[in-house]
Amino acid sequence: MKGYFSRYISHYRDTARLGIPIVLGQVGIVAVGFADNIMVGRYATSDLAASSFVNSVFNLPLLFGIGFSYGLTPLVGRLSGRGEGARAGGVLRDGLLANGAVGVVLSLLMWLVYANVGRMGQPVELLPLIRPYFLLQLSSLLFVMGFNAFKQFADGIRDTVTPMWIMLGGNVLNVAGNFVLIYGAFGCPALGLTGAGIATLAVRVMTLAAFVLVFCFRPSYRPYRESFRAAGRRARHVLELGRMGVMVGAQMGMETALFSLTGVMVGWLGAVELAAHQVATTLSTLGFMIYYGVGAAVSVRVSHFLGRRDMTGVRRASTAGFHLIGGLTLVASLFFLASRGWIGELFTSEAAVLARVETLIVLLAAFQFGDGLQVTYANALRGIADVTPLVVLSFVGYFLVALPVSYLAGFPFGGGLPGVWAGYPVGLTLAGLMFRARYYRRLRQLEGR
Repeated sequence: MKGYFSRYISHYRDTARLGIPIVLGQVGIVAVGFADNIMVGRYATSDLAASSFVNSVFNLPLLFGIGFSYGLTPLVGRLSGRGEGARAGGVLRDGLLANGAVGVVLSLLMWLVYANVGRMGQPVELLPLIRPYFLLQLSSLLFVMGFNAFKQFADGIRDTVTPMWIMLGGNVLNVAGNFVLIYGAFGCPALGLTGAGIATLAVRVMTLAAFVLVFCFRPSYRPYRESFRAAGRRARHVLELGRMGVMVGAQMGMETALFSLTGVMVGWLGAVELAAHQVATTLSTLGFMIYYGVGAAVSVRVSHFLGRRDMTGVRRASTAGFHLIGGLTLVASLFFLASRGWIGELFTSEAAVLARVETLIVLLAAFQFGDGLQVTYANALRGIADVTPLVVLSFVGYFLVALPVSYLAGFPFGGGLPGVWAGYPVGLTLAGLMFRARYYRRLRQLEGR
């Protein structure tokens, strides 16, 4: 056994070196989500419930946007693996164009959702809180897409530290803005949930501006600026970015849609259930973002080895990633179970909400392994640019299995809120097993060439 793991030591080290800055940036995002929900929950339970609905709906375009931008990473990674990294600036330019176009489309689609928000079965008393917060989230989508493109470019050239610092700096500003605008400080009015939305919009504008300044003025980025300015667009890059981005975005979008649609179902149960759901899903994001940070490092390393045609490196990089993420899922599950009696109190003091959160924590711990499994092999498939099957397999796992289980267990079988959550461990684990099987099948095909 010792000999088995010794062959992966260098891969553990390299994946951790690349992934830790990504994880820290992702954890920073989660920390802001925690701060948003803690501050909003302390302001009013109704604001927390409205936040739950809007965030559940917006998770879909936001995660689709992140997934679309992931198409940059394997392209940039393969160029770096072949020793042609200086050409990556042209890929970034084409990626910004593609991400901007997708941002416009997502904004239009979310405007249609906003126009029909009163028909989505949410508590009537929450609508005056939902509408302004929804519009603020909508206004930030284009800025998020621009930032995503720069971040994935930086990850692809193995500069994971720069996005980490930009994201952490933005997180500090977001928390400060929340304090001032949610509760009212330094002469500002107390705006509650609307204040949280204003702070989020401002920070998303500033983080994009910070990345633009880094790209334009940092000396180490000079080769990429030169290829960025080179005349003409590369239609091949745009098409590949579009194909990969849509497939990856659709996969992540379907996963997010599972949580978004079940969030809408929870709204049918009432404001207390919706608030508890928001607390538990915020906690679930902690594990997911950590796994995705390591998974992004796996995707980058797999794409680098593939660019060198080193298939042994490809296999070992993905296996080492599975080991690391599997260990993290175990730690997360134990933490959630150990803290289930008190962690909800960080968000609210309402007894009815806390009782429901404590029940959901058990189900949250139950789906950590499945979540880590699907994150590992989804990113490994992205690294080898085999993304189309992800959409089909995700549809099966999330829509044909998990969503019906959630609905049936929650409503016809009378399970209520825990019943709705029962679909998560089933669907995520099944998706992870299918992704893993597809990944190793595709590797055998590549090795046979």
